Amino acid sequence: MAFEFTVRSKEDLIRAVREFGFVPLFAGAVPGFSVEEHAVPEVWYQEGSSDWKVWEWKGPVIRESGCAYGRFFERKACFISREWFYDFANYRRDGYDFDARWDDGLAFRGDKDLYDLVEAHAPIVSKALKNLGNYGKSGRKGFDTSMTRLQAQGYVLISDFVYERSRTGQEYGWGIAQYSTPELYFGEGWREQAYRRRPEESYERLLAHLRQLLPQAGETALRKLLK
Repeated sequence: MAFEFTVRSKEDLIRAVREFGFVPLFAGAVPGFSVEEHAVPEVWYQEGSSDWKVWEWKGPVIRESGCAYGRFFERKACFISREWFYDFANYRRDGYDFDARWDDGLAFRGDKDLYDLVEAHAPIVSKALKNLGNYGKSGRKGFDTSMTRLQAQGYVLISDFVYERSRTGQEYGWGIAQYSTPELYFGEGWREQAYRRRPEESYERLLAHLRQLLPQAGETALRKLLK
């Protein structure tokens, strides 16, 4: 099951997420492991154009496939199917829920503050989240750093993209990220499924799956990707 496909439509992308489980959006350290490298030019971003179909498909792909989306690999965006997100989150969390991580002194204060806001108000768009936490030029710093880390650790994901609307109700601009926790997004039973294995077992499952997807990649590159 090598990572081979062509993205011409939203449906192609949904099929890829369901088939492969892991579909990074942008090119990274492992050649060929991204939507960017498999999308036809007509649907990928072109310099000087405001038409970027893949970008517009992100929200629908999340909703229709039921996948997780966020900065999961190399601080870059990636779609992960629900089935594989159990093991991904379990490994990256190292078996800790966030409260336990904080109690053991393994989380930053800024990460806790942001996580608590997401957990209390999810689903919540980035603009509203920044306002609640007083993030901005004259307020708190570190929003992007904490949010990226929380996603990489499997505690927060992007559950959708929403658009601003004009007075006539027309959507405009780029989609705005809407955040949630996996527990709230996937619902009852997700936590039990995610923690049913030891983190080491989840890691070996993830590594074995990536070996199948990316036979051209070396062992070091795959382990670095998961780190």
